[in-house]
Amino acid sequence: MAKYNPADPIQDLQYFGEFGGVNPSITDSSTFTFLQAGKMEEIFEHEIEGCYLYSRHWNPSNKYLSQALAKMEGTESASVTASGMGAITNVILQLCNSGDEIVTSRTIYGGTYAFFKNFLPKFNIKVKFVDITNLEQVKAAITDKTKVLYCETMSNPMLEIADIPELSKIAKENDLKLVVDNTFSPMIFSPYVLGADIVVHSMTKFINGMSDCVAGCICASKEFIDSLSDVNAGASMLLGPVLDSYRSASILKNLRTLHIRMKQHSHNGMYLAKKLQEEGLTVTYPGLENHPQHKLMKELMNEEYGFGGMITLDMQTKERANTLMEMMQNDNIGYLAVSLGFYKTLFSSPGGSTSSEIPEEEREAMGLTDGLVRISIGLDNNIERTFEKMLACIKRVK
Repeated sequence: MAKYNPADPIQDLQYFGEFGGVNPSITDSSTFTFLQAGKMEEIFEHEIEGCYLYSRHWNPSNKYLSQALAKMEGTESASVTASGMGAITNVILQLCNSGDEIVTSRTIYGGTYAFFKNFLPKFNIKVKFVDITNLEQVKAAITDKTKVLYCETMSNPMLEIADIPELSKIAKENDLKLVVDNTFSPMIFSPYVLGADIVVHSMTKFINGMSDCVAGCICASKEFIDSLSDVNAGASMLLGPVLDSYRSASILKNLRTLHIRMKQHSHNGMYLAKKLQEEGLTVTYPGLENHPQHKLMKELMNEEYGFGGMITLDMQTKERANTLMEMMQNDNIGYLAVSLGFYKTLFSSPGGSTSSEIPEEEREAMGLTDGLVRISIGLDNNIERTFEKMLACIKRVK
């Protein structure tokens, strides 16, 4: 059976603007009028297709983007949020109550780690951090209080690959919800198709691709998405992480080219990883055969989109890492900046930035050294030229 291709359903979506425009009109309204008072009361009770109440609940621009994202991930429905963390926190707070437990990967985005480790204990929600690639360790951490199994398809920043089908089996056997963050690998992986219950993204990254906004999304069953927007008990409705309609319209346009961009990010990532490895450098990239989950990724991935645009390069010390990044920025290879998925290459040292929330001893245990440089490869047309410039910088580092 052919694998799910996330680009096709997005290509097939067709929205007309209210005057026949090839892009849907942007909703510039926070509230919506009714011709009948009874209809307003009805919408407060449950969603009615094509009717809108208030933009914290839904508006047409957010609905268009949500429908496209659901098509991309193969889910029944989706919801957009004002940030990736808005998506993650709303999902967790919708699924968990006081006394519940979560089992999660130890290698996750630093903001997610901080939310799990420092914030959830306020609500008496316990989180256990495990090596997500060790299925026996995952099983051993589950108790009768566990409600959620959480991971990243491709982890930030260590680029570990989660075995979604096997984790899905474990989740189903224990009546858990498998929540997967697919931020690093949109289109490359289809976690819902592989068995996940809920898929989240920081659309700030690859999906939008322009580094000009902050946004997130949740893709899941219609039942779960409806529960999030419930006016009485929905986390998204009550906590209010609403995405501005202008940003929804902008992201929808960029989503149309995501399949092209991901292929180029992956092409460039593979070229650089191979060349840097040939130079004897310590490179982590799931497309390399020495990556621990290389074979697994080949089995699970949507192959035409490649192995992604993220690599890590271990420069051994913090000083060497910082020197290299400054040199690369000065030589116009890219920007010394957090985030990823931009058209230009971005690099940072996660130990002192995006993963700094993780205690030093835990970073060391997972191999996240102070000398690690995380590189988000851009859409460079001449990646050979980029490699030569990067190699020259590396050779100048003492």
